[in-house]
Amino acid sequence: MKLQDIPLGGRFEYDGKIFTKTGPLTASSDEGKGQTMIPRYANLRPLDLPTQEDRLPGMQRRLEAAAVKKAIDEFYRSAAELLDESALPALAEARQRCLDKLKLR
Repeated sequence: MKLQDIPLGGRFEYDGKIFTKTGPLTASSDEGKGQTMIPRYANLRPLDLPTQEDRLPGMQRRLEAAAVKKAIDEFYRSAAELLDESALPALAEARQRCLDKLKLR
């Protein structure tokens, strides 16, 4: 694996030493000897491989359905306090469309 394939903060082995990627071409040694330039051609052995899901676009973070619904409900309550009564039905409809789109009820 090449350095460009390792995420910032990712750990890898190079020349028998353990490093943590700190920049596009730099890494710090676990021995605490400062920054080291890692050549682009270097073959590295990653230590903290991301799961397949982590490598897919948009799959960096999964949210629990209950937490999403709670956040939407809290937003709805806050917005309802700011609006006059005539706007509340439209807000309720927008909330329901959002929940339906996310398949949350």
